[in-house]
Amino acid sequence: MRKVIIAGNWKMYKTQGEAAEFLMEFMPQIDDAPEDREVVLCVPFTDLTIVNKSLHGNRIRLGAQNVHWEECGAYTGEISASMLTEMGVRYAIVGHSERRQFFGETDETVNLRLKAAQAGGLIPILCVGETNQQRDAGETERVIISQLEHGLVGVDLDRLVIAYEPIWAIGTGETCETTEANRVIGIIRDRSKSPQISIQYGGSVKPSNIDEIMAQPHIDGVLVGGASLAAADFARIVNYQ
Repeated sequence: MRKVIIAGNWKMYKTQGEAAEFLMEFMPQIDDAPEDREVVLCVPFTDLTIVNKSLHGNRIRLGAQNVHWEECGAYTGEISASMLTEMGVRYAIVGHSERRQFFGETDETVNLRLKAAQAGGLIPILCVGETNQQRDAGETERVIISQLEHGLVGVDLDRLVIAYEPIWAIGTGETCETTEANRVIGIIRDRSKSPQISIQYGGSVKPSNIDEIMAQPHIDGVLVGGASLAAADFARIVNYQ
């Protein structure tokens, strides 16, 4: 049975004090959420230690927003899988569109990060998605399939989560039609040849559309950006109906 994974990506938001305040408000609001829903918070590196301490004995899993492909070395500003697992990190986002757009991430480096994450004991969340220009040109399927073919070489699909994030819907307020998101995720599932892999949708997920999103048969969870920053909003998403 596919696991439902509700993950929040805080991006470059929240100091340690703000993270602690968020958790105090958020955790009581998800006490009654079904146990089969995995809740993940992918926080800035500076917040990992304090969030890990706050989550001790809690159902929430800790995630990072990136991981390097080497175990150690002269890679200024990078973090290895062992550094993350030492802080209690369980998941790591890999290949987010913002990393690809602003920091030169490629399908090849995504593949290296995925393999390093798994070798280090992490479960990577692989992000794939098309731009608005690519969608308008009818290239959605080609782009997604190419990202999968290059990114998944040598990757263990049993220890992987995939997130379909149409780039044009990230932080824009626009949401991909749920039936279309479900269709693309179905293509991803077929291409991965792993019927049990958990595949999330990401892109302007919010309390007002979560129920409709999660009603789709191929969607196993969400990767939430802005709405994960407000405790009440993210709690409503975790407690989707």
